[in-house]
Amino acid sequence: MTTTTEAASTEAASTEAASTEPGHRDAGDPRGGRFDSSLGLIMLLLVVVVAQGPVRRALSAPVAQSWMTVFTAVVLQALPFLVLGVLLSALIAVFVPPSFFARALPRRPAVAVPVAGVAGAVLPGCECASVPVAGALVRRGVTPAAALAFLLSAPAINPIVLTATAVAFPRQPQMVFARFVASLFVACAMGWLWQRLGRADWLRPPDRPAFHGHGKGAAFWASVRHDVMHAGGFLVVGAMAAATLKAVVPASWLRGAADDPVVSILALAVLAVLLSICSEADAFVAASLSQFSLTARLAFLVVGPMIDLKLFAMQTGTFGRGFALRFAPATFVLAVLVSTLVGAVLL
Repeated sequence: MTTTTEAASTEAASTEAASTEPGHRDAGDPRGGRFDSSLGLIMLLLVVVVAQGPVRRALSAPVAQSWMTVFTAVVLQALPFLVLGVLLSALIAVFVPPSFFARALPRRPAVAVPVAGVAGAVLPGCECASVPVAGALVRRGVTPAAALAFLLSAPAINPIVLTATAVAFPRQPQMVFARFVASLFVACAMGWLWQRLGRADWLRPPDRPAFHGHGKGAAFWASVRHDVMHAGGFLVVGAMAAATLKAVVPASWLRGAADDPVVSILALAVLAVLLSICSEADAFVAASLSQFSLTARLAFLVVGPMIDLKLFAMQTGTFGRGFALRFAPATFVLAVLVSTLVGAVLL
């Protein structure tokens, strides 16, 4: 009797073990139809091989070529400066003590905003670099109004951008001064506006994994990896959107818009948002739009570094969607108004 029982137990155990093997699925197990990843990869490769003719023709179409060109250009222009911003962000997060910012910036937020706006001139990068740095400033306890003023001013008034503007407009040196004045004024005004009307629950504090217990070197590289993966993903999303819109907007719309002074300003402001060009290169694009007035091109140069598709995506990922949906439209409207006024006076 005991032998029979032991044999039955052994047989049941063998059956149970067999049922747990990778290749075994019970007929009644709903997981029996689960798709195997290796099989899926093989089928995908077969589909690509079979459909390579249509895929090649689709990729060789002018629209697809334009899309890939814009997407690659936006990513390649922005990526080095994104990495620069990530490195600066990690340096601030790991090596700069929080007490430094308390000493460097005035205690009164109304005064700290213009100081932070002027400090944006020291960051030699574009808007992709300013977002992670501004996030690090907020994490370090800097008042959000001052960090946002820095975020907006840094891509537009740093020496590299102003030098590129001077080279792009050799016969209009006033464009450099007009860009500096308009961009700095918008950055400070948005900082003061956030200080006055902004609410704490509109701005989500930037996430940061805890690196306690690590050495400074390990914490630095862990911070770099986190920010590259986080901000880089939103950069790719923004670049894809910019490339899609660039590929479908007819060029004839630009020629028609240049004839009306008001429409031309709005058209180039919207174009700056859609194209999402790096601030180190946007002056050369603006100079090529010679059918538009200098004021309209100034709006292009002021709006682009402050709000475009990739920047909106990165702001959403860093500070939250609620912040970006409020901050971006207000920045766009103020940048257009200030550009028009400064252009009327200086240009």
